[in-house]
Formats: sequence, structure tokens, C-alpha cells
Amino acid sequence: MLKTYLRLLGFARPLKRYTIPYFIYAALHAVFNTFNYAMIIPILNAMFTSEGGFNFVPVYEFPALEFTEAGFNQILFYFYTTIFGAEFDSIHFLALLGITTVCMNLLSNTFRYAAAMTVESLRIQTLLRMRNDMYTRVIDMHVGYFSEQRKGDVMSKITQDVMMVQFCITNTLQVAFRDPLLIIGYLVLMISISWQLSLFAVVFLPLVGILIGSIVKRLRHPAQKGQERMADLVSVLDESLTGIKVVKGYNATKSLKEKFKAINADMSRLFLSMARKQQLASPMSEFLGITAVAVILVFGGTLVGDGDLDGAGFIAFIAAFSQITRPLRSFIDQFASINQGVAAGERIFSIIDTESEVKDAPDAKPFEGLKESIELRNVHFTYDGAREVINDVSITIRKGQTIALVGPSGGGKSTLSELIPRFYDVTEGDILFDGVSIKQLQQESLRRSMSIVAQETMLFNDTIESNILLGRPTATKEEVVEAAKIANAHGFIMESPEGYDTNIGDRGAKLSGGQRQRLSIARAILKNPEILILDEATSALDTESEKLVQDALSKLLEGRTSIVIAHRLSTIYNADCIYVIDQGRVAEQGTHAELLAKGGIYAHLIEMQSFT
Repeated sequence: MLKTYLRLLGFARPLKRYTIPYFIYAALHAVFNTFNYAMIIPILNAMFTSEGGFNFVPVYEFPALEFTEAGFNQILFYFYTTIFGAEFDSIHFLALLGITTVCMNLLSNTFRYAAAMTVESLRIQTLLRMRNDMYTRVIDMHVGYFSEQRKGDVMSKITQDVMMVQFCITNTLQVAFRDPLLIIGYLVLMISISWQLSLFAVVFLPLVGILIGSIVKRLRHPAQKGQERMADLVSVLDESLTGIKVVKGYNATKSLKEKFKAINADMSRLFLSMARKQQLASPMSEFLGITAVAVILVFGGTLVGDGDLDGAGFIAFIAAFSQITRPLRSFIDQFASINQGVAAGERIFSIIDTESEVKDAPDAKPFEGLKESIELRNVHFTYDGAREVINDVSITIRKGQTIALVGPSGGGKSTLSELIPRFYDVTEGDILFDGVSIKQLQQESLRRSMSIVAQETMLFNDTIESNILLGRPTATKEEVVEAAKIANAHGFIMESPEGYDTNIGDRGAKLSGGQRQRLSIARAILKNPEILILDEATSALDTESEKLVQDALSKLLEGRTSIVIAHRLSTIYNADCIYVIDQGRVAEQGTHAELLAKGGIYAHLIEMQSFT
């Protein structure tokens, strides 16, 4: 727990930038706040003067500072003498006390505000750094990571868990400085009034801390379980909204509602259990505080009766003691928040501590363009270490060639296409660009030379222009329009309500499948890649859309090194070489005519499609 807590504090670096000013502000707030209650004594003495009690003596020079009632009175008498003269008037003295009290309170709250704003600055900067670090780590992960993780769980960690952790960090300043300084201030005031009564308080307060601390210790486990259930809830919500058409189409709303309600009820039960323990701390400390005040009334009353304590001091002591329980309760509450934050922190570090399995080598070189060929040499690949998806595949793609990968579903075609941009690392064998291992090339520079047009087009909830610009953000408007024209997309774009500035909705929901695919092609054309990967780019389209997209793809393929995966074999007749992938192996290879002549798997696939 301590290790996690110290790591969380690292997000607040440089901590001294906040701790030093916060300590100063908190200390001044504690001093002036304590003086507010010290003012009770002279006010009561001035209002209820008695024979042999309160006695005003003019003071003409500023006295030495003494933390006693007499020393405090000397300072007040000095200011009274300076302003009103040597003759005493209780109304004038009360006016001075009133002004002093207002000034003390103003200063106390000014420094309290300054301390609070310092904490807010720390909180916002911590949130900024933490979310940036987490998002960067997630985005830098290899593609396989997202196959193993639930998207909703990752989202929950970046949003909900971070919110819990921020208070863990910011509350540290209050636990370390504000509350202890207030407690010390009140204790100094109480001791200066009566050491006998203060001794009772010093013995009593740790007892309260021990009782409530036992409650706080029990918060961590339900806090961690609660965050996990929140992640489950976000996952169900994300999947329900993403797949709403499937949910409606299969009448699955009832089962999803029940699943959501069950998780929500479990999470609510955990949070209620936490709240029950957390909220018990404050009433318990208040009850014990009132009990202590009742005892003090009896004990203090005897001291007043014996002449060891005056009435004004006794009332001021009770006021200070009633206030000391407030920072004590706050101190304990902050510890409860810190416990919850540490539980959330462990989930956050499960992301931050995860290393991407696909990393650049320390001496990796930038990819400077394809000069001769891409070679897959005896490539093996497995997702789980058990079943090989790719088994000893060797393929050579010369610069400017178009090769096609065909074969039955699940044969490994898409997996091969994902190994070339290094979304995954091969298990055995190697992929070579001009004889250089892919592991010796910088991923970013390699992918800069590639474009991927997949069956499932990913568009963002933004304008048409912004989605096309993803291929090359620095492109001009004229270049965007030209790319759209080549992709046969300009026509429908100009028919949209706001042309290129039209928002296309979540994942391009406002567009048809063919329109989404043509925008994806326009994005690839704008990037002007040297290497192109087309993965089932037309398989989900109707005949008319397929014709438009196919025309756009033909323009895109010109002069590029291309890998085309297709179920519709009509799209790959003109490929320089066709590889039939079956059960992770290259079963056949050759041109369209050569493979037809063999009468093997490829010929059978052509026959089946012709029959269909």
C-alpha cells in the first residue's frame, strides 16, 4: 500500500512547488483562526468586569510576545492606549476587540482561500499529467493488448479511477499540514488557558483516532471491488451503445437490462457498505467530542470554583476544544479518501506498468522507403501460444507488385496483413524490408509509408474533412478535395448539408457503407503511401457501391506495392501473384490463370463463386 501511495505522489511533481506555499498558507490560517477563539477571553472580561478581576493598565511600549492570557492582554492594552489614550472606556475597548476579531477572521479566511487554491492547482496538474500518461501508455500498446482487455475497463481506469486518485494526492497536503497545524494551534491556546484541562484533551484525542482508524482500515477492500464493478458497468454500457442495432435486432434488450441492473445493484451495495463505514467516523468523533465536553464542564467547573481558572478562560477553552474535533474529523476523513485512492491507484498502475510487447529496438533505424522487396521468411505466429495461426509462411513482394491473399475464412490472411505493419511480432521467422529485419526499423517511420483500408472502416465523430486529413494533417483543402475526387467521394460530399464540414456522427453512422469506404480510400490517397494493404475492402458493399469503390481502389493501387485480401475473387484477377492461404500455410501460389489451370483450392473457390 505504501509503495503504491508513494508512486501516486510522483504524479504531483515537483511537489515542493505546492507544499512550501501550502505550508505557509496553512500555518498562517491556523494562527489567525486560533486568535479568533482567543478573542473570546478579553471580550467576556470587558463585558463582565468584576471587582478584582479584569484590570486595564495603560501600555505605552509594544510588549514582549508571551503566549499567555496576560501577554495577549498587554498587546490589546498597547493598541487601546495608542488609539484611545490612558482613560479606559469599555465601549471603546469592545470596539477595538470587534475590529481585531474581524481582521483576524479576514486574514484567516484569506490564507484558507490561498491554501485551497494551491490544492486546486495541484489537483488539476495531477489530473492532467495522470490522464496524459495513461492515455499515452494505452495508445502506445501493441494491438494484441486490446484483444485481451475490455475497452470499458480501460475507459473506467482513465476516468473513474483517476478521479479517485486525485483526491488521494491532494488530501495528502491537508493530512500533512492543514489539519495538524489547526490541531496544534488549538492545543497551544488550550494549554495557555489551563494545562489541567489540556492534559485531559491530549489523552482523549488519540482514543478518538484509534477508534475511527479501525473503521478507515476496512474501507480499502470494498473500494477496490467497487472500482472493478464500475469498470464492468462501463463495459456493458459501451457494448450496449456500440451494438445497439444488434441488441434491438435480436430482442436482447431484456437480458442486457437485467445484466446492467445486477452489476449496478452489486456496485451500489459495495458503495453503500463503504459509505456506512466512512460516514460512521464523523458522528462517532462528534459524539465522543460532546461526551468529552460534558466531562470538561464538570472538571472545569471545579477549577473555576477553586479559583484556578476564570470564567472567560473556561468558556474560551470549551470553544477551542469543540473546534479541535473538526480538524480531527477532517484528518480522519482524508485518510479514508487516501485509502480509496490507493485502491484505485493499483488499478491505474495495472495500465502504466504494462509494457507493450511490440517495442522498437534501442538501435532501431528509420525506414527510408522500399527499394527492392518485402520478404516474409519462414513466418510463424500464434496469439495464445497454443495454436499456430501462421505456420511457416514465406512470401516475397517486390517493389511495385500487387499480391493477393485468398482462401477460406479463418485461414490466416488478415493476420498476415497485420504482421507487415508490425501490429504483432512474429513468433518465429522474420519479416524483412530490403533485407533489414522489421524489428530493426522504427515502427512509426514504417507505418508512415503504409496505408490500410479494411472492411471495417473506422471513422471518427468529426467532419468529413477532418476524417480525410487523418492521412496527412498538413494537407491543403485543395489536396483533400482532389483525394476525394479520386476516391469517387466528392459527389456525395457536396450533396451533404455542409459539404466537407458535415459531421458524420459516431463511427460515420450518418453515411452508408459505400460512402464510409470511399472516405477511407480518400484518406489513404491523401497520405500517398508507398505500401498499401487492402483487407476485404469491398466485401460488405452492394453492387453499385462496390463498382464505385473498386474504381477508386484501382486508382489507389497504381504504382504502389500492395497486399490485397479478398473474398470476392473478381477483384484480384490482375494481381501479379496470388497466394492461397489455408490453415495458416501457403497452399497454392501463382497468377490467376496458373491457379485455374491447377484445379486446386483457388479453382474450387472460383467455381463456387461463379455458381453463386
